[in-house]
Amino acid sequence: MKLIYTSASVFAPATVANVGCGFDVLGMAIDKPGDQVDIQVNSTHKEIRITQITGDDGRLPLDSTKNTASVALAHLLESIKWKGVGFDLQIHKQMPLGSGLGSSAASSVGALAAFNALLETPLSPSQLLLSAMEGERAACGSAHADNVAAGLFGGFVLIRDHDPVDVIPISTPENLYCTVVHPDLELNTADSRSVLKREIDLATAVKQWANVGGLIAGLLQKDLGLIRRSMVDHIIEPRRAALIPGFVEVKKAAMAADALGASISGAGPSIFALSDDAKKAKIIGERMQESFNSFQIASEVFVSRINQNGPIILDRA
Repeated sequence: MKLIYTSASVFAPATVANVGCGFDVLGMAIDKPGDQVDIQVNSTHKEIRITQITGDDGRLPLDSTKNTASVALAHLLESIKWKGVGFDLQIHKQMPLGSGLGSSAASSVGALAAFNALLETPLSPSQLLLSAMEGERAACGSAHADNVAAGLFGGFVLIRDHDPVDVIPISTPENLYCTVVHPDLELNTADSRSVLKREIDLATAVKQWANVGGLIAGLLQKDLGLIRRSMVDHIIEPRRAALIPGFVEVKKAAMAADALGASISGAGPSIFALSDDAKKAKIIGERMQESFNSFQIASEVFVSRINQNGPIILDRA
């Protein structure tokens, strides 16, 4: 494996996990926000060092054994039996922590993509995936794939299985837009999972399976009506909604503005909505933000197409 560059900068996109009815099995990448990760070859050592983190208010570890970006890269280097030079990483957080937008996944994906950008023959997203999942394990104790797979592959992905990991990219309509509203709140993933039931009744499960299948079919067939009918979560959203002040009203505001569907992004507290038009997506964001304002909760709005590219190389030399 040969390096032909000595430095690179990469943008890694934010991601929306679950996408409503697809708890732990569906994810999608969005164009913004995201993180920037820079990498430099350092021939004076053979370690991975994190030399700078910005945008995190000092909350993320510089210790390379604890940071998701360096843990992911270390796993990759071990898996390819790397014996060469060391690497210095700089992580520029351009998205809120604990937002439900895959912040830890963006750092992991960014570090792997930055190293990949140095190579004469880059590795495929599939070859990077297990290492990205190890970054998630460092972040939350579980090597789940929904955020990192979407970040690496771009677009929508289905996580069919984790053992062994089986990721299926799903094509999406070109005119599909995502509006994400991030309220000035932070919601811990562990708290979001603690409210979930461990068992569900069969009738509810059948309705949920039907919606997951319907959403995937709607995406593949570019059937917006089917997407709209399938964007219903009978299991997770009802349990987590109470953790986000104003969630019910914010979702109603999105649907009243003609969203195809709206739900909690990942573990929350961000709320996303899908739509079929850029102008409509912007209006949906305004209505959702107005609803949060009525609860005296400040928020930030992001509007973009579904990201089809995954990480993007910004610069390399």
